[in-house]
Amino acid sequence: MKTITLSDYPIVLGDIRNTLPPLLEPYAGRTVFILTDTNTRTHCLPILMEAIHHKLQLHHITIPAGEQHKTIHTCQTIWQALLTHEADRHALLLNLGGGVIGDMGGFCAATYKRGIDFIQIPTTLLAQVDASVGGKLGIDFGGIKNSIGTFHNPKAVCVDTAFLDTLSNRERRSGWAEILKHALIAEADQWPKLIRNELPIDEVVFQSIQTKQRIVLADPFEKGIRKTLNFGHTIGHAIEALFLDADQPLLHGEAVAAGMIAEAYLSVRFAGLQEEALREISKHILPYFALPLIPIPQFDALISRMYNDKKNIGKEINFTLLKALGQAETDFYIPAQDIADSLSFYNRCLQKT
Repeated sequence: MKTITLSDYPIVLGDIRNTLPPLLEPYAGRTVFILTDTNTRTHCLPILMEAIHHKLQLHHITIPAGEQHKTIHTCQTIWQALLTHEADRHALLLNLGGGVIGDMGGFCAATYKRGIDFIQIPTTLLAQVDASVGGKLGIDFGGIKNSIGTFHNPKAVCVDTAFLDTLSNRERRSGWAEILKHALIAEADQWPKLIRNELPIDEVVFQSIQTKQRIVLADPFEKGIRKTLNFGHTIGHAIEALFLDADQPLLHGEAVAAGMIAEAYLSVRFAGLQEEALREISKHILPYFALPLIPIPQFDALISRMYNDKKNIGKEINFTLLKALGQAETDFYIPAQDIADSLSFYNRCLQKT
């Protein structure tokens, strides 16, 4: 078992049967809710139940799986379940799932009766290395990702890589995008090890969480350096929203992978990234993900979505860009035409593969 301390709560890595029971001891005799989606109820809940030995008043809440359900309507379902089972302010919510469950479950816990305790139990690679770390909670609204939310820390985060065995290859690759992002913004020495797949998954997860931990501790409320974590996300979030209603919606990590290629192009134009580094990033990201072309008629709609990004100031679109591999810089305000050029570059890269 390994423990990483982040402000006032621990991130514990190891077998859930060993890491969770001590965290549940204070809740003996209290009401405990387990939030799952339809996937994690089937594949992950049996693993979690092996770790619950205390006499708890357990209730299960299950919601539909998918980013399209990360809405205020689903929150109402969760809040109603808490009310129906008379959850008081001493109740505990266990969020068992990926980024959607963690973000939305945490948001519901933080707002129900002005806040009940919650523990994040991330089951996807993306959630383990990124979404569950740092206290960001929220839902999508008006077609904009995470436009409603808050900062609120869990009581703990329990990371068990055994849950990754329940994932499809596509879901695992989605999480890999955030791991690559952490290397690109802050850990240049990790980049070659990752692209050569040299490290065991437990070590990859541990090191990636450590990277985010250092950044979040330095800037818990995203006023400065924490904004470097947004590399690939300004364009990535807009692409994710564009494809949300498609027959095959993009996973978050897939959209971020596309965003990183486009934003690496902008990094050459505006932040001094070398062309060779851009080629390196594109060469290793593109073959790993099954990414779509962005229809040129959709460029304006994508850029319009970016104007609603929560990082913006006024009517300027804010980017984090790379100065070099492992070095990111924040607060670049990029004109719409240059963003369109970056989308054209992304499309050209795809057409060459």
